[in-house]
Amino acid sequence: MLGAANQIHQNTARQLDGLKFDKVVPDKVSGANASRPQLIALLDHTREGDTVVVHSMDRLARNLDDLRALVYGLTAKGVCIEFVKEGLTFTGEDTAISKVLLSVMGAFAEFERALIRERQREGIEAAKKAGVYKGRSKTLTAIQVGDLQQRAEKGESKASLARDFSISREIVYQYLKAAGT
Repeated sequence: MLGAANQIHQNTARQLDGLKFDKVVPDKVSGANASRPQLIALLDHTREGDTVVVHSMDRLARNLDDLRALVYGLTAKGVCIEFVKEGLTFTGEDTAISKVLLSVMGAFAEFERALIRERQREGIEAAKKAGVYKGRSKTLTAIQVGDLQQRAEKGESKASLARDFSISREIVYQYLKAAGT
C-alpha cells in the first residue's frame, strides 16, 4: 500500500494519521501542478494490485481533468486508489455513481482553488491600494548583488553562484539581467 501526502505548509502526520504503508510518497508541490516529481515517482512505482491512499482529492489534483486522468490511469493499471477525506475508493470497476462522485468532488476542488486564487488577487490589490503591499522582499542585499555580478563577470558558473548564494539559477539570471550584465 502506498500513501501520498502533500507536505508543503501541511502536517502530513495529520493527513494519513494512524495508517500504515509499505511506502509513503510525500509531495512538496501543490496539487495544482500535474508534473510533480513525487507524483511521477508514485506513478512509476505503482504496480497492479497496489493501493494508493491519498488524504483528499485536492492533494492529488486541483484540476478536474488531471484528477480524472490520474484516477483512470491508475485504475487502468490495476491500482486501487482511496481518498481518505472523501471516503471514496476507485478500483477500475466503478459504478456510474462513483464516476459522478469523482467528477463532482473534483469539480469542487477545482472551484475551491479558483476561489482561493481570486481572493488572493483581491487581497493583493487591496493591499497595494492601501500602500501596504510591497511585493516579495529581495533575496540578496545590494552588496551581495555586487559580489554576484563581479563573480559572474569573471566567468564563474551560474550554478556555483546559485549554490553559494542559496538561490536558484533563474534568480541569478534575474539579478544579472537587472544589473545589465
